Amino acid sequence: MTRRLLNERDIRFLLYELFDTESLLQRERYRDHSTETFQQILNTAQSLAEEYFENHNVKGDQEQPTFDGESITMIPETKRAWDAFAEAGFLCAQYNYDEGGIQLPEIVLRTAISYFCAANIATTGYTLLSIAAANLIREFASDPLKDRFLPPLCEGRFSGAMAMTEPNQGSALADITTTAFPTGDGMFRLVGNKIFISGGEHTLTENIVYLTLARIKGAPAGAKGISLFLCSKYHVEDDGSLAQRNDIKLSGLIHKMGYRNTTSTALAFGEEEGAVGYLIGEANQGLKYMFHMMNEVRIAVGAGAVALAYQGWNMSLNYARERPQGRLPSNKDPSSEQVMIVEHADVRRMLLAQKSIAEGGMALCMLASTLFEDSKTASESGQREEAQLLLDLLTPVVKSWPSRYGVASNDLAIQVLGGAGYTSEYPLEQYYRDQRLNPIHEGVEAIHALDLLGRKMRNGTAFRILLDRITATIRRSRELEETVGLSAQLERHVELLKTISDSLLAKLDRDIDLGLANASLYLDVFGRTVVAWLWLEQATTAALGLQRTPLGEADHSFYRGKIQAAHYYLYWELPQIEWQSGLLRELNPICFDMRNEWF
Repeated sequence: MTRRLLNERDIRFLLYELFDTESLLQRERYRDHSTETFQQILNTAQSLAEEYFENHNVKGDQEQPTFDGESITMIPETKRAWDAFAEAGFLCAQYNYDEGGIQLPEIVLRTAISYFCAANIATTGYTLLSIAAANLIREFASDPLKDRFLPPLCEGRFSGAMAMTEPNQGSALADITTTAFPTGDGMFRLVGNKIFISGGEHTLTENIVYLTLARIKGAPAGAKGISLFLCSKYHVEDDGSLAQRNDIKLSGLIHKMGYRNTTSTALAFGEEEGAVGYLIGEANQGLKYMFHMMNEVRIAVGAGAVALAYQGWNMSLNYARERPQGRLPSNKDPSSEQVMIVEHADVRRMLLAQKSIAEGGMALCMLASTLFEDSKTASESGQREEAQLLLDLLTPVVKSWPSRYGVASNDLAIQVLGGAGYTSEYPLEQYYRDQRLNPIHEGVEAIHALDLLGRKMRNGTAFRILLDRITATIRRSRELEETVGLSAQLERHVELLKTISDSLLAKLDRDIDLGLANASLYLDVFGRTVVAWLWLEQATTAALGLQRTPLGEADHSFYRGKIQAAHYYLYWELPQIEWQSGLLRELNPICFDMRNEWF
């Protein structure tokens, strides 16, 4: 059967067998819901994604937005997709009833959005940014700002974007130069330039809300002097009506390798009288607030990378099942029928690798959603605190692992199709180009590596929580014939991760520059181990599923596929951390010792 977008059987497995989403119905906030309503929401998302998003994925890539110096032109399908998404209520579905939401659990909302990402990652980008912007405003802004900006953001009349990066400052946000001048009436005038601002200008909404980092004049240098401001494209009166345009101008569009239908903009703040901005929260605390949005978007980037990997895998799997070519090496009869290429072992290797990335990545992103959910709605404060600690620890992995291996997965999808995969007649080359942005935006891989090893791992409590959960999985899997070998394989490599982590953390105190020089390698070791844990979880759940009676043929094949993919990942991918750990253990200095002039 040809698959569209995601694999519904896998989604049900992850939601209800692996993560037990049904148990959320016992929480007071979700007692009005049922698994039937959850499924209705997912069905709606899939239907809208296929009708309004998938229909212009290629067109948006080929006819990307243009700017003539005065106005932007976009294909009309993008606006129709935005309106359909907003009218369905997805922009604020997780909010309380009295805020216009339907109190939807985070894992259901993010799974629903995965359908849109799979259908059209570029158009979905506008929605993800707006949801994250509204969440930040809801969490930290004053009540008057909430009253003025949240309703139109939830309704889809306004959209949101974050304005951080500057022409000379990418990830080094502590060195931004955009300056905010107090006006004496509680407002500020901002002057500066921002670049690579996704969704910074478009024709989808009446207004755009920019969450903008700037330094109040006279504030301390570095990260301690950065504040966060709400600026909007058009001024908004107290009654919600739009006034004149703010002093924020589009300097130009940036043309990208992929994600082409998501505008990437250069913006000028304050070329005339200064852009009016409203301080969010306290002065000089801007980075703390902005990380609320950044971390949400980072997890969304990981989920988008998974959706693209899923799409590539689905397409290459369908192609491999339908494309006849060659015969098995054991067949010496040239007159016999050719076999479908899925019968060739090397093609199955490439499909199995893609399966391990797509389904492993989906499990990783759903884990992040469950942790976010538990951090907000778990009944016990200890559960909420533990979930938040673990989510903070894993966020760099959730962003980076799917982004890195999503590219590898889409590369394999092209390879399965051979020459056909390298043509624009198939969408795989677009998936690859779209995918290639994910290891870059919301922080390049090295930034997350430094965050994980240099900051998050300093909190030993979070790592211990993770190890306890992994140990619990290993203990359960030892009791099952199908997974006992996998449990031993994971246990051995987890011990390796623990040893390397202790060694590196001890060395950071002596020479932090050298200690962090190979941080990206550590991030990869950490990510491979976490995903291996989730594959053991999936295999254990599948092994239990095989014990059910009666069990249909389709479910039997599904569970066997899960167990086989777990074997692939734990025996083919996970052992690669052994040589990586050797380099980390010895603090291999080859890259660190290289000098600029030697190049």
